[in-house]
Formats: sequence, structure tokens, C-alpha cells
Amino acid sequence: MRFHTRKWIKPEDLNANGTLFGGRLLEWIDEEAALYTIIQLENRKVVTKYISEIDFKASARQGDIIEIGIDVVKFGRASITLSCEVRNKMTRETIITISNIVMVNLSEEGKALPHGKTEIEYVADRLNND
Repeated sequence: MRFHTRKWIKPEDLNANGTLFGGRLLEWIDEEAALYTIIQLENRKVVTKYISEIDFKASARQGDIIEIGIDVVKFGRASITLSCEVRNKMTRETIITISNIVMVNLSEEGKALPHGKTEIEYVADRLNND
């Protein structure tokens, strides 16, 4: 799992229990999945199609720093399936896991568009090939 983004838990991110609001965390995960997909598929038009069950394992509190990890499960014809883990940066305790997030590549008309990708590519490798 590669951890790409860190978030600092602030007062506006908390629920009535004083812990990280799950909806805020899911917003961050959805954004991270979209950014990861845009970079992998080299297309700014992607959409979240499906998120599997979400397993909350621990809480985060104000002042905690969390990190969001994304990994590719598989490449589809016009989609990419990702997994996600969010953990506390300092303690490495897992906060949440999601087994499958399906992102779909779109055409300018908003229809599913085959992407032709079959493996993870890194931007640095793309730059070295030019």
C-alpha cells in the first residue's frame, strides 16, 4: 500500500463525540481515489461507481495526523478497482479499510471509455520515456 496524502484532524472535522466524522473521512478517500485514478488513467474525467463495505477499525482525534493509502486491485476495460487504508501517521494504527473502490474512466460525453491500461504507471517513468 502506498500512502499518498496526509491530513491533520482539525476541530471542523470532528463529530459530536469529538472524533473524526466518518463522512469527512469518506470525502477525503473519494477525492484521493479520484486523484489517483486521474493520474493512472491520464484522464481528468473519472467518476466513482462503487465503494464496498467500509470497515472502521479505530478513531482519530483532533490533532492526529492521518495518511490515506491507495493500491490497485485490478484494471478493468473502462475502470480501475482500488483498495484503501487510512492509518494514524504517528502510531500506524489502522483507522479504516475499504476493499474495493471502482472508478470509471469517462469520455467527453460522460460515457464509459476504455482506457487500455493494464498495470500501475508512475509519473516519473512517463517523464523518462519522453
